[in-house]
Amino acid sequence: MKKGIHPEYKRAIVTCICGNTFETRSTVGNIHLEICSNCHPYYTGKQKLVDSAGRVERYNRKYAKKAAPAEPAQAEPAPATPAA
Repeated sequence: MKKGIHPEYKRAIVTCICGNTFETRSTVGNIHLEICSNCHPYYTGKQKLVDSAGRVERYNRKYAKKAAPAEPAQAEPAPATPAA
C-alpha cells in the first residue's frame, strides 16, 4: 500500500435505535442506524405482506389457468372398405 493515500481505518461502534450495538471497523467512525438485523421485519420473521387494492387477487384472476375444455367427442372410426 502506498503511504498517505488511504483513509484511516479505525474501530467503530454501530448503534441502532432498537438499542442493539456491535463493534466493527470503519473509515467514518461511529455509525447510528435506524434499523438493523435484530429489529428488521424481514430478518425477525414478523414481515407482513401488504396487498394494496387487491392487486394479488386481480393478478390471480387475470392469469388463472382456464378450466380445461371438455374433451371433444372422439370421432367413430371410418368403416373399413373391403379390399377388392
